[in-house]
Amino acid sequence: MPQLVLIRHGQSAWNLENRFTGWWDVDLTPLGVDEARAAGRLLRDKGMDCDLCFTSVQTRAIRTLHLVLHEMDRLWLPVTKDWRLNERHYGGLTGLNKAETAAKHGDDQVKIWRRSFDMPPPPMAPDSPFSMRNDRRYDGIPIPATESLKDTIARVLPYWENTIAPALRANQRVLIAAHGNSLRALVKHLSGIADADITELEIPTGQPIVYDLDANLNALERYYLSAR
Repeated sequence: MPQLVLIRHGQSAWNLENRFTGWWDVDLTPLGVDEARAAGRLLRDKGMDCDLCFTSVQTRAIRTLHLVLHEMDRLWLPVTKDWRLNERHYGGLTGLNKAETAAKHGDDQVKIWRRSFDMPPPPMAPDSPFSMRNDRRYDGIPIPATESLKDTIARVLPYWENTIAPALRANQRVLIAAHGNSLRALVKHLSGIADADITELEIPTGQPIVYDLDANLNALERYYLSAR
């Protein structure tokens, strides 16, 4: 029976500062490091194992994966990094404080930008200090100016179908360390969650989500791994 584990990265510096992060590369806080290590110990203590791993090209997810694997004594496992597992691009909101943005534009508008399924935030200006245009990890990649959750799903699911799903069908155990919205895309697909409902799904940092799948990758069960 194929098994999939999803982990959202531990708390990041901009999670702590309540800032829109998106594609901007920030590191884990000390708490985020502790969350990642705790997730790895939990997986180890529950007898969970994996055969290959996937993550984004963003530091907070990569470090989370490495910390998890270190606790599992599995640092030697193969890891594939791909931009399609990146967080949703928050466009012109990138770097802004969420509370200050709500005070300026109103709670309703910010909720639309953050939580609507298909309404993206304002695009990032070409001269934004948070532009990724000169970041070599994105050489040859069509960097978006902004993304809705729908846009994020449109890049995550083809990668799932073409790269991750074949490994699961070959009965390999897969661990994915990624981000709130790229993981929402996978949970929506696997659990058949409606467009109107997926935006309300909260995925906490550093807590493993386990999927037991059948041979056709239909979800038999989805649950948070618990220390109890």
